[in-house]
Amino acid sequence: MAQEEVENGGAEKVAALKFTALKPQLMVEAPKAVDAVQFYKSAFGAFEVGRTVHPKRKAKQVLPHILSAQLELAGSTIIVSDIVENSAPMKTEGGGCVLCLETDDIEAVVAKAVSAGGVAKSEIAEDDGACYGGRVGKVKDPYGYVWLICWGFYITDTV
Repeated sequence: MAQEEVENGGAEKVAALKFTALKPQLMVEAPKAVDAVQFYKSAFGAFEVGRTVHPKRKAKQVLPHILSAQLELAGSTIIVSDIVENSAPMKTEGGGCVLCLETDDIEAVVAKAVSAGGVAKSEIAEDDGACYGGRVGKVKDPYGYVWLICWGFYITDTV
């Protein structure tokens, strides 16, 4: 039990923290947030909950219409934002971000994402050829993010 608490941050640390949401933020090259929002709506059926416009936008300036938008997708929330001068710093190390969508109709989702402008990155893999078992297809969206379209996604080891 003590080893489990150490591996999971300790009981007292977990009890002291309270979060209300985890919202991944997908940063795209300005001024493409508007296009990215439309892609996620068309490709995956995302629903736009709200948006923040540029506070200093002047009518004659050529600036994007939004600074960021909040989307709901598969019971989760993601934020899509333009990278602007005062944006949060981007991580430059590591492998990046891969997003997983679970569905029982992988072929249809991959086809819809490709028709909306994404690129299929591989054939649909199964069992040992798929990450974590099950079935998976990979799509890279026009903004550089890789989406795993999965079914039967599981992790067998527990801590």
